Amino acid sequence: MQFSDFGLDSALMSTIEHMGFSEPTQIQQQAIPAAMAGHDLIASSKTGSGKTLAFIIPALQRLNKNRALSKRDPRVVILTPTRELAKQVFSQLRLFTSNTQYKAVLILGGENFNDQVKVLQKEPEFIVATPGRLADHLTQGHFHLNGLELLILDEADRMLDLGFSKELTQINNAADHRKRQTLLFSATLDHAQVNDFAKELLKKPKRVAIESAHTEHEDITKRFYLADNLTQKEALLQHFLVTEKSQQIIIFTATRSDTERLAKLLTEQDLNAVALSGELNQGQRNQIMDSFSKGQHKILVTTDLASRGLDLINVSHVINFDMPKHTEEFVHRIGRTGRAGTKGDAISLVGPNDWLSFKNVEAFLQQKIAFTKVEGIKVKFKGLKPKKPKAIKAKDNVVQNKKPVANKPRKVIKKTFLDIEDAGAMKIIKRKKLTPDQIEDATKKEQD
Repeated sequence: MQFSDFGLDSALMSTIEHMGFSEPTQIQQQAIPAAMAGHDLIASSKTGSGKTLAFIIPALQRLNKNRALSKRDPRVVILTPTRELAKQVFSQLRLFTSNTQYKAVLILGGENFNDQVKVLQKEPEFIVATPGRLADHLTQGHFHLNGLELLILDEADRMLDLGFSKELTQINNAADHRKRQTLLFSATLDHAQVNDFAKELLKKPKRVAIESAHTEHEDITKRFYLADNLTQKEALLQHFLVTEKSQQIIIFTATRSDTERLAKLLTEQDLNAVALSGELNQGQRNQIMDSFSKGQHKILVTTDLASRGLDLINVSHVINFDMPKHTEEFVHRIGRTGRAGTKGDAISLVGPNDWLSFKNVEAFLQQKIAFTKVEGIKVKFKGLKPKKPKAIKAKDNVVQNKKPVANKPRKVIKKTFLDIEDAGAMKIIKRKKLTPDQIEDATKKEQD
């Protein structure tokens, strides 16, 4: 199948050919026709499958063929969970809108709010945004969504996991009219919250699922190594950095502090490493990602902040220094390599603190994972055995080696309530008055 088979607008088709695209990917083959037909869509596919074009192309086709519902309101809103992913989507969109009359703006949290108000006042056709910041502008009336034609949610599962359901509902309600179309993309369709949310947003949606997250990625080789402790993890990491033939490498850690510590350790060993974490402001994060994408750094040490949306063709290796807390992030992490038909390697280090996360990943991938050993590095850790449930012992009524004490039988008073006199029916006995002599005798007895 070719892009020309979709019956696209000639100007849009010319842009696609100019960018060198000819054959659509699987997700594009199924999602683009459904979206162009005007259907709401809920779709999932593995990372690196080309889903960004699966919603950009039908969005542009709609704008080219249909008259705007409003001259002032945006026609397309694309929401993403993170600033990095929003930037990635925006850069792809700009390639398609550069030679058109359509204006596209990027609205992100952490950037100048007043500058964003100014760009929204220019009445752009496209808005690419993170939901929190866009909801802030919507609340303050800096733009309206009465004329919105297409609402696109990219990585909807991640947005809900990050707690953006309130903002998504607000945006949905602001553009709730019968002519609006909604496209929802998720890493998996097994996410209960995504399915519940889809029922609220979508109207009779078409469902597209291209290879579940459990499906083996043919272009990525996965290897797992056990480690006793942090020191042994660092020794394994140094071994791989020296022995592996690599281009660029992304190292994922569990915490922000670990990114700085590990990047500093590698830099002291004359390795070109840089750290990326949520503690940096947006300008610093942009600078680091731009320099890494241009090949100015060989190693990027990061948290799950960079696990989604980054399309970096030169990343040959992904190393999980720590296993991810959220199981599905494993698939997104390793998906930063093996992109666009290239081969990639994913190496995961599993210590005692990673064992539960590892077992969750093993269950998620639906396969038994074997560990690889490195010659010269002896590892004692073999995994943790599942805890046995404690048996609840029944308490004995009789103490061992002691005879039970027989309870003494109580005296049974054979008396019914008929035999008991009512206090009011009892005879009143008057006390005799004592004479003075009797009183004196009684007093003497008490003194004696």
